[in-house]
Amino acid sequence: MKYLFILNDPPYGTERVYNAMRLATTILDKDEGADVSVFLLGDAASAAKSGQQTPNGYYNLERMLKNVVRKGARVLVCGTCMNARGLTDDDLIDGATRSTMDELTEHTIAAGKVLVF
Repeated sequence: MKYLFILNDPPYGTERVYNAMRLATTILDKDEGADVSVFLLGDAASAAKSGQQTPNGYYNLERMLKNVVRKGARVLVCGTCMNARGLTDDDLIDGATRSTMDELTEHTIAAGKVLVF
């Protein structure tokens, strides 16, 4: 099954992005044929910034996103949202790519399940 996660919230301050990454990771672990895409929109674009430093014992979205990439997920980041936040392609973690609304539309049409956080 194709899963599309659309994330809108900032990486820290709420736990929506964290919980979405927990679910994406579990799906990738339990559904061998899962095809997972994560689209970071709005403030969620900052979740793909490399070099995040969080206190010991606190979740780290950079590590969580890298984990889903290692498991085969695609991480797409809204280019317009990146520009608005001063993020460049070089700021993104390995495996995350700048994307567009057209690409989000294509993934939405193709997905069997769309989960919005």
